[in-house]
Amino acid sequence: MVQKKIPMRQCVGCGASRPKKELVRVVKNAAGDISLDPAGKKPGRGAYLCPDPACLAKAQKKKALERAFGAIPPEVYESLQTQLAQAARPEGTKE
Repeated sequence: MVQKKIPMRQCVGCGASRPKKELVRVVKNAAGDISLDPAGKKPGRGAYLCPDPACLAKAQKKKALERAFGAIPPEVYESLQTQLAQAARPEGTKE
């Protein structure tokens, strides 16, 4: 039996290469809105991050998402931070 190839992607924050399913896709759609795409299916330009708020902070410091998408306002980073924290929280728990 032939083993299926696992697609790999690189985190723009820490630079680690991981299987695509272990990373969270950040997408910029045609309207210019930037959001998380946990399913990885939304149309638009994408970049990948580890599901760790520290990697988002590293990406912000290195301006990695700006290189991928162009200028990004600070409130978009705050929104991504909130979305990432919610995505990382296990189901059924409240903060």
